[in-house]
Amino acid sequence: MGRRMGRGRVRSWRWVGLPVAAVVLVVSAAPSSAAPAQEEPDPRVGLGSGWLDAETAIRNLELLAHHDKPEGFVNPASPGSFAFVTSDLAFAGDHAFVGNFHGFNIYDISDPTSPVNVTNVVCPGGQGDVSVHGNLLFMSVEETRARVDCGTDPTVGTRFQGVRIFDISDISNPVQVAAVQTCRGSHTHSLVDDPDDSENVYVYVSGTAGPRPATTMEGCNNDPPTGEDPSRWRIEVIKVPLAAPETAAIASEPRLFTDPETGAIDGLQNAPPTPLHPSGIAWSPTPITDACHDITTFPEIGLAAGACEGNGILIDISDPENPVRIDEVADPNFAYWHSATLSNDGTKVVFTDEWGGGTQARCRDTDQPEWGADAIFDVVDGQMQFASYHKLPVPQTVQENCVAHNGSLVPVPGRDILAQAWYQGGISLVDFTDSANPVEIAFFDRGPISPTSLVLGGFWSAYWYNGEIYGSEIARGLDVFGLLPSEHMSEAEIAAAREVHLDRFNAQHQTRFTWAPSFATARARFDQLARTCTSTVSGPHAGSLEVTGTTCLDGATVEGPVTVHEGGSLLALGSSISGPVTARSAGAVHLFESTVTGPVTVTGTTGSVAVVDSTIIGPATLRNNATGDVEPIVAASTVDGPLSCTGNSPAPIDLGAPNSVTGPATGQCAALV
Repeated sequence: MGRRMGRGRVRSWRWVGLPVAAVVLVVSAAPSSAAPAQEEPDPRVGLGSGWLDAETAIRNLELLAHHDKPEGFVNPASPGSFAFVTSDLAFAGDHAFVGNFHGFNIYDISDPTSPVNVTNVVCPGGQGDVSVHGNLLFMSVEETRARVDCGTDPTVGTRFQGVRIFDISDISNPVQVAAVQTCRGSHTHSLVDDPDDSENVYVYVSGTAGPRPATTMEGCNNDPPTGEDPSRWRIEVIKVPLAAPETAAIASEPRLFTDPETGAIDGLQNAPPTPLHPSGIAWSPTPITDACHDITTFPEIGLAAGACEGNGILIDISDPENPVRIDEVADPNFAYWHSATLSNDGTKVVFTDEWGGGTQARCRDTDQPEWGADAIFDVVDGQMQFASYHKLPVPQTVQENCVAHNGSLVPVPGRDILAQAWYQGGISLVDFTDSANPVEIAFFDRGPISPTSLVLGGFWSAYWYNGEIYGSEIARGLDVFGLLPSEHMSEAEIAAAREVHLDRFNAQHQTRFTWAPSFATARARFDQLARTCTSTVSGPHAGSLEVTGTTCLDGATVEGPVTVHEGGSLLALGSSISGPVTARSAGAVHLFESTVTGPVTVTGTTGSVAVVDSTIIGPATLRNNATGDVEPIVAASTVDGPLSCTGNSPAPIDLGAPNSVTGPATGQCAALV
């Protein structure tokens, strides 16, 4: 069964400043042969091979469910067959949509611990990446074997390369309602919903195949950049009227790679930066920019990040039909700019390098950490500034295709965490809050499919959706993971993430996460501050306490006044203070499950203020605290004296848990009783 966090009062959540043993398991498919837990070497090293019975290693996650690929969507004699590759994922409501080079599969995930395969649609053509908008499903097609009618015999019928549109109002019987042909097919696609246009949705098409002949689609050509309307060096924008999706058509063909000074449409990287890859072997793929591989759109902030073969680009999408490039970067280590993820506030972007094209072993112990890795950039005034590289921190075997691939944000408030697929390198969670120092905080990995040769497999995608992480496994099916508390992520942070619910999720379309004030988010903020403690007091402390850094009281008994100086922070959990608490221009003041015998005065705080499940024997005053978008919290507490709140921005809240106040409650706190 899936593990569920308590969502009520915070008193059940432990102090996270104390050491917590990480959960590390190494298991085989058969429980009787389970290997013992171990810390060194990394448990991902030396895992036993197997298609459906490989050994696994897991840390700070739990495998909630696995579902093998449906019959007809796998070749058991050749699990890694390109004809049946499981590709990208999309979600809507209680359903997961799993793309496949042979069509797509739909799962009921209302119980994430037991996904049910409810529908399978045979429609060959690869890659089969899918997105969902309302009752419409969009599917990328680029292979020449594809037919307009989804037929399986490529020798007959009308060829199709582009974007299919299905009506999925009856989830058990999807019906194709449109098929928009494009000159280079659709390797991937991205949805853009215009906040000012509710009648249409736009599809950005990234086609990377060679241009098709004009005999199969009028106007297509392989002309050079100086030729007449070349089919390369552009994307297509499909406009889809939601009331009549069958009329969907290409609305524009933006030239995103144009040199603004010369007007040359091939204005970005036109040759590899060096004759050979830094590893000393030939470039594979070749980093020449004539298309985008992925474009991740973020309509709420009007931006998109494009991973475009030889460059990473930033795009203004405020006019969805006419996107405009506003910045570009290149990297001498990147073989192929593959995918992109923006941080929730749009101030960072993570690009991946699919060195080896996803089919090669590129996580070997001889491969440098900047090859086939993530590159993290800060976005400052619309310009990208390189911050760091990050790569899977453990080598994989030569029997495992491995390189950076698709992922998404995990909505932990106050942090930037990426769940990411690494093909047969497994799934990794990366904290890139500090863009210069990303760190892995959780993982799952299986052994290679074959002990003797490289058989294509591993995770194509790893995405968070409404509480769980879902992984699409090329050769093995669908996996569902839950987060576990650890020294890297507290129970409250996990609970706060689980409170974020989306109506839908698409791989190359980001939605801004927001968190309603709650006990979980309040305690998550406390836990994050607790990781920055510069001093910790446990047990008795006689005399005054002067706080200049971040002082944490963990079950402390303080006999004397506590003074929090400018920029200092006080965090108290399960503690007792006999004396006044005074904070002026503090960074943060948090009292959880604590008792103060004496007045509490908090003024001019710039970070956060929280008094939760605590008792104050004396007057309490919150005045002129300016805490940005984080409301001061006074909740489920007792004040034996007056409670006065004035000039706070924003005003204090009680999380729906009124306080008991024996004196008058005045000003902004009048409603908190």
